[in-house]
This record gives sequence, C-alpha cells and structure tokens, in this order.
Amino acid sequence: MSNTILIIDDEEKLRNLLAKILTMEGFEVFQSGDCKSGLKRLEQNAIDVVICDVKLPDGRGVDLTKTIKDKYPTVEVILLTAYGNIPDGVQAIKNGAFDYITKGDDNNKIIPLLHKAIEKVSLSKRVQQLEKQLGEKHSFDKIIGKSKIMLQTIDLAKKVAETDTTVLLTGETGTGKEVFAQAIHQASRRSNQSFVAINCSAFSKDLLESEMFGHKAGAFTGAVKDQKGLFEEAHNGTIFLDEIGEMALDLQAKLLRIIESGELLKVGESKPIKVNVRIIAATNRDLLKEIEAGHFREDLYYRISVFQIKLPALRERIVDIELLTNHFVTVFSHKMNKKVRKIEESFIETLKLHNWNGNIRELKNVIERSIILMNDDELKTENLPLEIQHASQSASAISGKILTNFELANAEKSHIQKVLNYTNGNKTKTAELLNIALTTLYRKIEEYKL
Repeated sequence: MSNTILIIDDEEKLRNLLAKILTMEGFEVFQSGDCKSGLKRLEQNAIDVVICDVKLPDGRGVDLTKTIKDKYPTVEVILLTAYGNIPDGVQAIKNGAFDYITKGDDNNKIIPLLHKAIEKVSLSKRVQQLEKQLGEKHSFDKIIGKSKIMLQTIDLAKKVAETDTTVLLTGETGTGKEVFAQAIHQASRRSNQSFVAINCSAFSKDLLESEMFGHKAGAFTGAVKDQKGLFEEAHNGTIFLDEIGEMALDLQAKLLRIIESGELLKVGESKPIKVNVRIIAATNRDLLKEIEAGHFREDLYYRISVFQIKLPALRERIVDIELLTNHFVTVFSHKMNKKVRKIEESFIETLKLHNWNGNIRELKNVIERSIILMNDDELKTENLPLEIQHASQSASAISGKILTNFELANAEKSHIQKVLNYTNGNKTKTAELLNIALTTLYRKIEEYKL
C-alpha cells in the first residue's frame, strides 16, 4: 500500500505540479485549496503526511497544523511558505509541524523530507498498535475466572477503575495483585499514561527511597547526576506499590506527604516537585496487625485503603482451576513447542484437591513442570509433583486412625467447604455430591459458620 499525501495550497498550478512529482515517486496524492476542504479530506481519507501552504484563503497553515495534530496525532505536517520568517517557523514547530521550508528550496528538499516524515508516521503507527495490544493484554477481559467470587472481585475493580481513588489490593501471595492493578490502570482515564510498578520488598530502605523519589547529584556516594524517581516517571499515570507492608516507617511518612500534598522531595533536594499520580498499593500482610505492632502508620493505612479489594485465594475459586490450567497449558505447550492433545480427567481433579498456598503462581509453575515431564501428547496425573499427587490421599490418611469428635468435626467442616468451593457455592449440587439432604447441608453450614 502506497503512502498518502495531502497537499493544501490555493495555487492550483503549483499544487498540480507537486502532485504530479509525488505521484511519480509512488505516493498516493490528494489535493485541497483551503483549510476547510483540507480538514474534510482528512476526515474522508487515511492521510500520512500533509504538505500545507502557510497562507491560505480561510486561515493560516501554522494554526491549521495545531488543529490537525490535535485531531490526528500520527499525521505529520510540512509547511511551505513563500517568505520564511523566524517567528512563524518557531510557532509552526511548537504547533507540531514536522518541518517548515521556503518555496523554491523545496525542489531538492521535499522528497527526502517526505521520506523522513513517512518513517516517523510508520513508527508512530507501530507504537500505537503496540499500545493497543498492551491495553488488550492487561484488560479485565484477560483475567481468567468465572467463579462467583472472582466475578464479584472483577466487578468491584471495574467500578473503582473509573475513578481516581487510591486502591489497596489485599490477598495471599500469587493471587494476581499486579494483574488487577494493570487492569484498573487500563480501564481508567489515565490509560494513555505510564503504569509504573515497584516491589517495596525488593530494595533496601535507602535504595527504595532513591528509586521512588529520585535524587540530586551528590546526595550520596555514587550519585553523580540527577535521577528521576518512579513517582516522577508515573506523573499523570499510575504507580503500583507492591508489598507496601514492607516499607520502612520514615518512607511511609514521605509517601503520606505525596498523597496529601501532591509534592515529593528528591533525596538531597530542598525544593519540592509537584506530581499527579494515582496510587494502587498491594500487600499480603494484615496491615491492621502491622499497625498494632508499630510497623505501619495508621494515618497512611487510611489514606491508601480508601477502596479495598481482597483477591480470593485459589482454593476459594476451585471452579477456575480448570480454566487456568487450560490457559497455562496453551502458553507453555506453545513456548516449548509441545503438542498437548489431551488432559487426563484425574489430572484436573487432583489439582482441585491441592491447597495451593502459592495460588495462581504455584499453579503456573506446576503446569510448566508437568509439560516438561510429559512423555507423549497427554498430560497425566503422574506428571504432577508427588506432593500434589498425594493430596487426594489425605482423607484416607485421616480415616486410618480413630478420630476424636473434635477431629471428626474439623474433617467434616473442611470437606463441606471444599465441595462448596468446587460447586461455586451451589448448595443443591453440594448436597447431591455429599449425598445428604439439602436441609442437612443448611444445618451444617449454620453449625460450622461456613
């Protein structure tokens, strides 16, 4: 497909001559004689580059450039003028023009200049496409799960995404807190801006402070130049503070200042910098207990927990295990160039009986390992780690001894909870699987406070 050029010039002879030259160079060329018809042409056709006269019957090309760039950011504009002047040239570049050249000089310059402009257009389109793919990758639609608890969690996240409210994501390790943070960002008004993530447990206190807030040259040994912090990098976008419960108390105070005033101080700097960021924080700790222990600031807790979302553990959404397994099988079989024709039914059932303390991250690792160990094109229970294979035998291990009333009640409670999770809370189906009356199930649920 040839690149498209729009010439906007009220001098018809010059316009036709330029159009003829560009057509011979392999470009598809459109023409307009004024601002109004030029904008109409841009609406009707996918234009790559506009070549525009500075003086037009109904306006100035310098002003038209800004209108075009505001509405069509990837379109490049080259301005032509009979009498070049510095103020016009400066304003043209400020308004987004690719270049500003004088008529008469354009014969030798225009073709090389056009090719450079086309290169920039191609790059801009590629970036746009990648951003679109990235947005789709991190959208709520890509979060895997159909269990009731997961759908409720996604619904909560979608509602808060539309606001600028600070969000605290809680839940066990491996439940997908960063995935949710990215989805909230992509569904927000800030989606076209940066999403910056930092793990607060991955750095020492001093290094974390420098990473988050930046530093001035000479602030400490090795600080040879000014360094932007991640809060500056996330300006107008979103910053994700993972494992915020690990943050030192003095850094918590600095974070509180940013939330309250929108200002930060670089390490070694005395003048504050204004930043506009949305904060999404995450932790697997109980922050209320951390407050009691003196490890977390109560005032900061109430600032970051304006809207809390607890991500469910995998054992609370057993119905999703098969969906997640199928997804990871597709990912790793493609990555390893292995064909998985069939997944043994007992393979899935054994996965459902495991406790999954590492949650989705643990499941992902197990599936990757199982595909590595697969001998043919079928995933079998024997491909699973031994501790998971033995999960289904735990009940028989309990029955191998005489149980006290207390132990028996615990075993019954645990078993009923597992079946409720398996049926996604469907009590009729749960009663059928347990082979008890529905009224008995309701009594047990009330008795065990399930």
